[in-house]
Amino acid sequence: MHTAGEFSRPKIRILVAALSLTVGGPLLAADENLPDLAGGASPWAADVYYENHTARRRHAGLAKFRNTLQVEADKQIGDGWAVRGILRGSWDGVYRMNKDEYGRRAGGPILLENTAAPLLPPVPTTAGTPLNLPQVPHGGGINNPIGTAIGLPPTNAFGFDLAANPNDAMRVLGDRWHRTEGGIAFGVPVRPCDSDSRGCRNFGGYGDLDVHELETPEFNDRLDFLRELYAKKTIPLADGTELFVKLGRQQVVWGRTDLFRVLDVVNPVDYSRNNIYDELQDIRIPMWIAQAEYRMGASEAMQDRNVQVVWNFDKFRPSNLGQCGSPNVMLDASCYFRGMANLWDNGGTVANFASVPPGTAGAWAATDFGPHQIGIRKVHLPEWSLANTQLGVKYEGVTKDGLAFSINALTYRSQLPSLHAFGTGTVNPFTGASGNTTPPAAGVPVSHLIAFDVHYPRVNLIGGSLDFQIPDADVAVRMETALTRGEEFANTARPRLYSKNKVLRTVIGVDRPTFIPFISKTRATLVSAQLFWQHIFDHEQHDGPLGKTGMVDWKDNLTGTLLIKGFLANDRVSPQVIMAREFRAKAYTVAPQIEWSVTDDFKLTFGANFKYGSGNDHFKFDDCRSCNPYPPFTTYTASGQPFVPGSAGLSGFEPLGRFRAGPIGAAVAEDDIYLMVRYRF
Repeated sequence: MHTAGEFSRPKIRILVAALSLTVGGPLLAADENLPDLAGGASPWAADVYYENHTARRRHAGLAKFRNTLQVEADKQIGDGWAVRGILRGSWDGVYRMNKDEYGRRAGGPILLENTAAPLLPPVPTTAGTPLNLPQVPHGGGINNPIGTAIGLPPTNAFGFDLAANPNDAMRVLGDRWHRTEGGIAFGVPVRPCDSDSRGCRNFGGYGDLDVHELETPEFNDRLDFLRELYAKKTIPLADGTELFVKLGRQQVVWGRTDLFRVLDVVNPVDYSRNNIYDELQDIRIPMWIAQAEYRMGASEAMQDRNVQVVWNFDKFRPSNLGQCGSPNVMLDASCYFRGMANLWDNGGTVANFASVPPGTAGAWAATDFGPHQIGIRKVHLPEWSLANTQLGVKYEGVTKDGLAFSINALTYRSQLPSLHAFGTGTVNPFTGASGNTTPPAAGVPVSHLIAFDVHYPRVNLIGGSLDFQIPDADVAVRMETALTRGEEFANTARPRLYSKNKVLRTVIGVDRPTFIPFISKTRATLVSAQLFWQHIFDHEQHDGPLGKTGMVDWKDNLTGTLLIKGFLANDRVSPQVIMAREFRAKAYTVAPQIEWSVTDDFKLTFGANFKYGSGNDHFKFDDCRSCNPYPPFTTYTASGQPFVPGSAGLSGFEPLGRFRAGPIGAAVAEDDIYLMVRYRF
């Protein structure tokens, strides 16, 4: 740590100037009002870090050129109070350096699968070439060129205007991790929202960002460049106990797991930074939180005891899943969101939607829909109110035998979105208006329409942790468990296509220093293994005429991780490998890495992450084409199903297969090789 004299005002000016260049100048004036760092009750202790993270991705080229400047500073301000602040600003040049993949030239015209095409008579195009192919261009579905072949009007009765949603600057939904293979798909705009606003929605800090906001993610209206800014104090009480208080922007760490979380859900997570592969301390999103901890000390049975109360009074913030078109999009979910929002706003073509001939189940034609028929209509972000704040309580203790445990309770808003279908009742599928009698399908009694609003439900959690040592085996054991009530899952057997379920998550971790001679004969290697289990209560699945319906998420899901980390050259060189396996998804990742501390202030890290899968048919699930009764094209009487509302179970990868694939399976084609350079001034 540097003293106040070493941490000079010129270095502060360098930081301010660098951050100002990043954000376009708003911090330049701050240099004129910098406090005297040597004033007050004690000098500031501060460090300044610079880091460059450059990654290259298979099939995509440059996937990251992130430059980060971070200041960590502490100061005692008198009367026992201390202040800590962490400022972080970054600029990622990938949006300019690889603009064909992630920037203003990304995407292009697309073709969508149309398995009914071989059953249709050839339709001449203006060039005289028959349009009799298994693919059609965006805008070329039923009611456009091929619509006349099955007796529909030559104009688009559904109201799709190709001029409002042109066939350009798009990719096919899910094309980075699967082929359509007879399922549904549609075009997704992938350029930053200042270049192409189609499908842009604010999902809570992402989804509507322009190129400047994507490349400088910390500089926004939520002040994310303030990684930490809090005051803390320990107050002695008369009976010998203590009250510790901490107020400000901070991270609250309740869990001890790597990669995946069980109890550690007080803060949302920014997966857009590097998917699941950055340390949680670097991707938790800090929130404005008040924390109080009553430290009771020892008792007859306990070495230590305390009770902690955490009040997150910040405006609601979900986890950042990454904006479609950016390098890191968790589960490819926001591409689904953006594509569906674009369909709602502008209409578009959906691959393999309508059965051809009508009423059969064997070939499906791409279908053009107009605005406000299918898609995502609105995002309901909780406004700030006292009822929308989040409150947690934790009791911690350490027994005389050294067993550490906690009991946790938290009420919070889900950090992941839930889609609620709307349109129950008598609805015109062309306008969404109740009671409308416009032909050709007005007044159809339905219980499903493939149109959604996005919600973030209230969730209640109870759980606990347990840590203990097994000295004879030189092993440390970590355990966490959490039971939640109120989480929502996609469920095609329910009228609004979701259900609320209780969920149990638990993890056991084992850490052991082990001598591995081929790594080091003089220094123990850390071996750390974890096994995560998730169980969904009241899980629902049914056998429909064409496949299973109900909940796409696995009833029981297991994920295992293994870390092997060595220490060489007086701990200046540290090779490691992390492996993770999602057992039901049959997907795994291997992430080798080597760190070299060249000096105390200069570190190089070279690594990679490779993903693998074993087939992908098990990702397919009810895609809800038959949830949307546009007779006769989605009533499969040939399969013995009379016309009734609900799904027949017709399956595909989209839109629900991503929840079976998980964060590894949905990124199976995104292998990265990277170099990180970190320097402390």
